[in-house]
Amino acid sequence: MFLPFCTTLSLRRALRFLLLAGLVSASACTDEPDPTAPTRDDNLALGNPSGATTDEKQPTNYLLSKPQFALSYHRDRGIPNWVSWHLSSAWLGSAPRQDDFRTDAALPRGWYQVTTGSYTGSGFDRGHNCPSADRTRTLDDNSATFLMTNIMPQAPTNNQRTWVGLENYCRTLVDQGNELYIICGSYGRGGTGSNGYATTLDDGRVTVPARCWKVVVVLQVGTDDARRVFADTRVIAINTPNRNDLNSDWAGYRTSVDAIEQATGLDLLSAVSTAVQATIEARVDNGPTQ
Repeated sequence: MFLPFCTTLSLRRALRFLLLAGLVSASACTDEPDPTAPTRDDNLALGNPSGATTDEKQPTNYLLSKPQFALSYHRDRGIPNWVSWHLSSAWLGSAPRQDDFRTDAALPRGWYQVTTGSYTGSGFDRGHNCPSADRTRTLDDNSATFLMTNIMPQAPTNNQRTWVGLENYCRTLVDQGNELYIICGSYGRGGTGSNGYATTLDDGRVTVPARCWKVVVVLQVGTDDARRVFADTRVIAINTPNRNDLNSDWAGYRTSVDAIEQATGLDLLSAVSTAVQATIEARVDNGPTQ
C-alpha cells in the first residue's frame, strides 16, 4: 500500500508510474487545492467602486464588509449606494429563506436605524440588493441578506419580475460552471410603487431611488479572478427605472458599465486592468438571457 504523500525517491518514482498509468490522481501526492473547485471568494475582488471606508466621518460612503457581501451605505438616504458579492456554487445550498428583516447593528452608534416598519404601507417592496437566494448554503448566510442595510425601496413589478428574472439567470450561469461577481445599486430620487409616486419613506429618512442597476461579471471557476477578466469576458449590465410598469424582460434594460459609471460617479471593476476595462465597460451585452 502506497502512502498518500511522497517521502522517498523510490516512492516518488512509484507514484509517478501510477499517475502515468491512471491508477491514482495527482491529489494523492499533493496538498494543493483543486483550482477548479468552487470557493467563496472576496466580495470586493474586482474593486471598491466608491473607495468606501469605515470612517464614521464619511456617513454617505460608509463601508460595511460582511462574509456574505460588502456595501457602501449612505446614512442620509437610508439605503446602500452599492452592494458587491461573489457567487459560486459554494454559496448555494438548501437553507430556507429566513425573512428576518432587521436593523444592522454594525452601523455606528447614533445613526438612524431603518426598520422593516419604515416600508410598511409604502407601496414599495423591501428590495434586496444581494438576493436571499444567492446565499442559501447556511442559515446565517441567508439571514444576513435581510439586514436593512442590504435593502432598497423597489417598485413591486421591478423587484418581483424584472429583477428576479436576472437573479434567476445568474444562478443558471453558476449551474453551468461559472462564478460571478455582482455589483448592484441605485441612484436618483423618486419612484412609482403600487401606491403611486414617492420620493422618500419613513418621514424622509429613506430615499426612494429613481433607478436600480446591476453589473454581472461572468468567469469560469478558477483562481486569481481579477487577472482572469479579459477583453472577451462577458459582462452584463442593466439599468432600470424604479417604476411599477416595468417590462418583466430584463434584457430590454441592458446598458454599458460606462453608462452606469457616468450616471453614478462610481468606478466599477477598478481592480481589473485599465486596458481590459476600456473594452468590457464600453460594450453592451447581447448574450443569451436564459
